[in-house]
Amino acid sequence: MSLKQTIDIFELLDDSAVSGQKVKAFLEAHGASDVTVSTVQGEKGSTDFIKIVVPGSKGKSRGGDAPTLGIIGRLGGIGARPERIGLVSDGDGAIAALASALKLIEMQTKGDVLPGDVIITTHICPHAPTRPHHPVAFMDSPVDILTMNRHEVTDEMDAVLSIDTTKGNRVFNHRGIAISPTVKEGYILKFSDDLVNLLEMSTGRPARTFAISMQDITPYGNGVYHINSILQPAVATKAPVVGIAITAETAVPGCATGASHEVDIALAVKFAVEVAKAFGAGQCQFYDADEVARLQQLYGSMAHLQTLGNKS
Repeated sequence: MSLKQTIDIFELLDDSAVSGQKVKAFLEAHGASDVTVSTVQGEKGSTDFIKIVVPGSKGKSRGGDAPTLGIIGRLGGIGARPERIGLVSDGDGAIAALASALKLIEMQTKGDVLPGDVIITTHICPHAPTRPHHPVAFMDSPVDILTMNRHEVTDEMDAVLSIDTTKGNRVFNHRGIAISPTVKEGYILKFSDDLVNLLEMSTGRPARTFAISMQDITPYGNGVYHINSILQPAVATKAPVVGIAITAETAVPGCATGASHEVDIALAVKFAVEVAKAFGAGQCQFYDADEVARLQQLYGSMAHLQTLGNKS
């Protein structure tokens, strides 16, 4: 179960004065041993990036060779104060990532140590700006997407789960969570059978998935439409990336308060933890390596889609 951890993190973040240091202290009080915080100033304010490493029994941090999973909480900000009072819907990604960290940390204190390392990253900003977007307003961020990727995507991550609120649209019209196809170096690949199986087992429902476009896997700032930032980590790594979308039945602005659903966030947490268990043990593949090699042999590299392209 992960609902308790989700509620604990929700209450921790629903605070106008919350900071990365406060979150670090909270996690360390629950047994975390490797938490770093860095404050970054942008044109529209500042935010605190936080990175938690949960070491595995055979993880690389301990000299082992088990693969490392990255869990990234994507968002513009957890609050839009003073325009909006309280935690905003856009904060769900941060809640899910940090609740995943809390769950994994508490598991370790009880003797359940995963084989591989898990690196969890996100950022804490209770005073983020907003910006217009159709059909509903988006949350903005004090820092640009390249800065986010630089602090949230690390070379140690062998695969990435990117968790993001994905409610500001009329495309995904159900409540809960859904996963994207795997994205790797500019290729949109088939859905991972292993991830679909884990999704169905952890939710107890048929797998819900969501479609993405070529635009969605290109970097922000190129002037084309993006559903949101859920696949932006894919522009900054060679590792496979899968998005976990927290969804709603109606279009919900990222800056809406009172629009987060603890049970849905907890589903994302539970799924992420199950993926961490299986991936570190070598029992979950994000993509078929032979098929990707064949695609690259036939059609060449698509890594140019990870760049801003020929803007001229």
